Amino acid sequence: MAADSSWLEELPQIISGATPRMQKLQRIAALIRESGDHRWVGLYEIDERAGEVINLVWNGPDAPEYPRFPIGKGLTSAAIQERKVINVGDVVSDPRYLTAFGSTRSEIIVPILDVGRAKVVGTIDVESELANAFDQETEKVLVTCAEAIASLWR
Repeated sequence: MAADSSWLEELPQIISGATPRMQKLQRIAALIRESGDHRWVGLYEIDERAGEVINLVWNGPDAPEYPRFPIGKGLTSAAIQERKVINVGDVVSDPRYLTAFGSTRSEIIVPILDVGRAKVVGTIDVESELANAFDQETEKVLVTCAEAIASLWR
């Protein structure tokens, strides 16, 4: 299924708007979810001092099972350590998967790099109940989004 990328045009206006950061992030999570009819989207921040990944906002039927978790856990850990997209078509077969929702079949984690591109400051986490839900086009759209919204991470 090809990703709808038309929503990316809204990002500059959202980012530069006067609304508070969390409202901006909530709107972005909703846009991502709606763009591909994904079951769940979360935006996370990396707290290196605490050694944790912290959920900032989410859009979907339920709150995340782990709103905070150690940096070294899950698929998110791989995205942070490798500084690259982790796209798993069948999470059941991946031992790194940290079960958040029992119905998740595929997940994509996109790292958000700081403005200087020196380190990972956050992630975009998108989950689907369908196996192999995230194609190369979806991945490219999410990477473009991550680059566009990086300035919202301090």
